[in-house]
Amino acid sequence: MNHTTRAPTATPSPPAIAFSMREFGTIIGLILICVVFAILSRNFLAVDNLVNILQQSSINACIAVGMTLVIISGGIDLSVGSVAAFSAVVSASAMAAGLHPVLAVLLGLVLGAACGAMNGLMITLGSLQPFIVTLGTLSLFRAAAFIFTGGQPVFGLAPAFRAALASRVGVLPIPVIIVGVASFVAWVVLRKTPLGEYLLAVGGNEEAARVCGVPTVFTKVMAYSINGFLAALAAQILIARLGAAEPVLGYLWELDAIAAAAIGGASLMGGKGSIVGTLIGALILGSLRNGLTLMNVQAFYQLLATGLIIIVAMFVDRLARGKG
Repeated sequence: MNHTTRAPTATPSPPAIAFSMREFGTIIGLILICVVFAILSRNFLAVDNLVNILQQSSINACIAVGMTLVIISGGIDLSVGSVAAFSAVVSASAMAAGLHPVLAVLLGLVLGAACGAMNGLMITLGSLQPFIVTLGTLSLFRAAAFIFTGGQPVFGLAPAFRAALASRVGVLPIPVIIVGVASFVAWVVLRKTPLGEYLLAVGGNEEAARVCGVPTVFTKVMAYSINGFLAALAAQILIARLGAAEPVLGYLWELDAIAAAAIGGASLMGGKGSIVGTLIGALILGSLRNGLTLMNVQAFYQLLATGLIIIVAMFVDRLARGKG
């Protein structure tokens, strides 16, 4: 006689539990930072200042979300700041030459995605190390930005473009909403689509993923393309605020993006990361810098504090993986 047995209820694996706890710990860290600065500065919790933190954090958050996808796939991208600068000056030059602002923005976004795809193709088809490839394209794209502009800033951005990105919906600036929507789309891609499963699989064990039929080349190229697209999007937000695009734009953006992703729980070994965690990591960095600025702390001490937080985040990640 055959007996039908019910499949046991699935329970989270230990890595999944550890990851959830890590995300929870990141939220606690953000709350503690806000509490400390609220005590030390009466202006920290003012609505205008909180909105300012969101706006200042939005650019890093936009870059960091794309970086998170790359890190999950087992890669790294040191060229995002240069990609942002190159796409910004091309887009701004097109706008200054009379191209419709929407078309100029789309041109910059497509260029950013193309630069990212170039990184991904060199890494995958050339079997090259992501660190080395993107270190090279960091200089290449930055040089392209300087050559394209002759080393000069580009002015003449369309007033309608600047006004659109300077507007608000309620108390929220449009850039914050744009980054929020982009982050939600990235979360859906990572958690609800085959591409997200591919990214996690490739980052966890690329050879095993390839044997199982995962399109590893497509997966990595998509990760770098999305990263380049989001770098270009962040550049559009910044040039609208500044009213000009400079070839030096985006200097060291890659470090802030990696820091936000690492603080948010992304493992630099690949195979693990969280869009929500990355956003919290960006807010931690933004809140820390804002709070220290309100307290008139000099910039080099802000760098010290940021570095310490990153190191602590790495130790936490090590413990969460059971290696501590």
